[in-house]
Amino acid sequence: MRFGIEVVTLGELADPRRVVQLAEAAEAAGWEALVVWDHLGFVWGAPSGDPWIILAAVAQATTHLRLATGVTPLARHQPQMLAHMLAALDRLSEGRVILGVGLGGVAEEFSAFGGPGDARVRAAMVDEGLDLLDRFWRGDPVTHQGEYYQVTGVTLAPLPLQQPRIPIWIGGESAQALRRAARWDGWIINGVNEANEFVRSPAQMAEKIAYIRQHRSTGARFEIAMTGLTQPGETDVIQPYREAGVTWWFETLHGYRGDFDALLARVDAGPPHLNSSL
Repeated sequence: MRFGIEVVTLGELADPRRVVQLAEAAEAAGWEALVVWDHLGFVWGAPSGDPWIILAAVAQATTHLRLATGVTPLARHQPQMLAHMLAALDRLSEGRVILGVGLGGVAEEFSAFGGPGDARVRAAMVDEGLDLLDRFWRGDPVTHQGEYYQVTGVTLAPLPLQQPRIPIWIGGESAQALRRAARWDGWIINGVNEANEFVRSPAQMAEKIAYIRQHRSTGARFEIAMTGLTQPGETDVIQPYREAGVTWWFETLHGYRGDFDALLARVDAGPPHLNSSL
């Protein structure tokens, strides 16, 4: 199992400078990745950070942290713009980007701007958009006439450093989301709520993971990422999830857990120290 931090970029943590401070501390303490939220929280009254500005700043301030979104509502973005932006971020970070993708769980973040409030429409846009991202990042000439997107004879340049493309992790827990995840490189899901309570048991995770694996058509490595909460040195919570198949643990950091100094102290304490059998 590998360990990273999840920064809920709302409120005080919407400030890119705060996230950079946490990222620098995380790298120094031995954490391996950073996930940030991708929400337009200001629509529902919460200051919210821009994930791309934040991740670009973190890329410049660190050298080995993997950088991910958890998760980006793909229907909010034009695939060509997202492909171009993330290719640049992958180059800036020397190949450390992971794209987390989902439908977007807050319909108002779409409908407030005339976007698709219907989750079924967003799901169709996600699937069509993912196929386009894959083709763009592989450097293929792309011509596409779809239900939501049209492309005529375009080849992306420059390409991401990671080839054949940037890894894609899928969020969500519906059967459709799990089948979607099976087609890509990983599944990412929250394990705790804002009250710092675990909302998914190891047994529930194992069931979902088994469902995904039933729908995999390749034996390529597949990541299972879950957000969770531990105290420094705590391992007993983690071991059952590892046995269930979780490969990445993201320690969640948000304002309901404590003030910024408390969150920074948790990061400074480092990831749980598991023995070599883990």
